[in-house]
Amino acid sequence: AVVGITPIVNKEVGVKDISMENLRKLFTGEITNWKELGGKDQPVVILNRASGSGTRSTFEKWVLDGETAIRAQEQDSSGMVRQIVADTPGAISYVAFSYVTNDVATLSIDGVEPTDDNVTTNKWIIWAYEHMYTKNQPKQLTKEFLNYMLSEEVQNNIVGELGYIPVSRMQVERDWEGNIVK
Repeated sequence: AVVGITPIVNKEVGVKDISMENLRKLFTGEITNWKELGGKDQPVVILNRASGSGTRSTFEKWVLDGETAIRAQEQDSSGMVRQIVADTPGAISYVAFSYVTNDVATLSIDGVEPTDDNVTTNKWIIWAYEHMYTKNQPKQLTKEFLNYMLSEEVQNNIVGELGYIPVSRMQVERDWEGNIVK
């Protein structure tokens, strides 16, 4: 499956679209007030996922482009991140699409909205493949489970219901370094 990741903000910040450069500046601490982006005169409150989080790694790879994120509060849970952003004036963070609810707002980047369709074409570049790992060669029951997870039934129905994108919908493909190869 593929997971799209989007920046989320407290609904009162007054910003709906941001450039990738300005998003990077928020998370590196160069922009510290929403009024610098045309929003409310309100301090920016950064909230990061925990170090080692796949969500954080993906966000930092595609948004920070090698720069270091500002030290900020960290949370292990995407659900907790969403709740804190919803409850905290000026807050911004990032979550998988499946965690977006109507109590937070997503940000478009350079006019591109965070949608499944935009992920499938790579117009929205903040996405990653989900993985399932086994230790050594899988035993029979594990093979059966993996085959089930890759079945059309799961990929065409359950994956989408869980907020992920079936790999079969992707019109592009990335190699392990993130380069588009298809």
